[in-house]
Amino acid sequence: ECPPPGSRRACEFYSIYTDMLDANHASFDGKKVVDASSGSGYGFPSMAPKRHGITAAGTWIVDRVKTIDAYPAEDHLATILSEMRGGGGGAHNVVLDLALMKAPFPLRGQGVVGTDEDGKWLIQEAYKAGVDVVGLRTTKEQQTSYTDVMVSKSTGRRTFFHNRGANRLLDDDDLDPGTSKIIHVANLTLLDRIDFSAARTLQRLRASGVKTSVDAASSGPKRLGEVVVPALDHIDYLILNEVEAGDCAGIEVRKADGSLDRDALAAAARKLRRDNVVVVHMPEGAFAASAEGELWMPSKKAPKIISALGAGDALCAGVLYGLHEGWPIQQCLDLGHLAASACLGHETTTGGLRPVSEL
Repeated sequence: ECPPPGSRRACEFYSIYTDMLDANHASFDGKKVVDASSGSGYGFPSMAPKRHGITAAGTWIVDRVKTIDAYPAEDHLATILSEMRGGGGGAHNVVLDLALMKAPFPLRGQGVVGTDEDGKWLIQEAYKAGVDVVGLRTTKEQQTSYTDVMVSKSTGRRTFFHNRGANRLLDDDDLDPGTSKIIHVANLTLLDRIDFSAARTLQRLRASGVKTSVDAASSGPKRLGEVVVPALDHIDYLILNEVEAGDCAGIEVRKADGSLDRDALAAAARKLRRDNVVVVHMPEGAFAASAEGELWMPSKKAPKIISALGAGDALCAGVLYGLHEGWPIQQCLDLGHLAASACLGHETTTGGLRPVSEL
């Protein structure tokens, strides 16, 4: 019997477990291994008997977070004030945030990590938080993806230097919703083997009866237009920041002075909406377009801003929590803002999250 998540034995157990994964994937020559006890494999049935829980699939990254005094111009120097390691990537952040919020439903993580220490550390941390990690595949072909994150103490803004690593190897076959109610596919445009077949992948997932949720990386209008826009008909919940929404819709949502153009923002959300929910978030607040109508909700005031790293994913986690529970969209956005506000108070992507009752 597995030890309870959070115990020292759990960590030791999962160190052994990840070694076994290494041997498994080597012996199967790269073929995926399906958990037979789940009742659903990568060739899952067309309809699950009862759906409950959230699966987060996509990028799993180790963030090497360095807080600097200020971001320098080229050829200039910045002083590193502190540094630490944290988990990152959209799938990691969303599912860990939900675990830390004590979501009352099953949580599953899916992605690809290396057989290196970073990969084992990501698996162990997720397992200790209570996340089902059977869907985290290990590989020797690539190292675990990592990002050097420079956080400016003076502004709280972040700059990223990213190695895509093992995330390049995530395949359509790796995405299995099992009996989850929602599968969240995180960071489209960074998933090399899925991006240009995203519409087909999401259509396949939806055919199983699961609700599909998607966010994307800020990869520019061309990439977003090629990857996200063709998949819109197969997305139940589309959660983007204002830059990504504007790029997908081909609408500039900020004015020349940098201020938000609320009318343009609403137009962009409407253009992206099909028979689904569209949520667009930004520092000023969040806008939702759904069957309930359109709603603008300003951000919560954060007690202290240390870093904006992971704040968008925290909002996404809060919104998905509410959607899973069948809440009105206003309540979903409210929890999303509370989660984002908590995230802003910590250097890492998930360290600021707490149970919902404490947010």
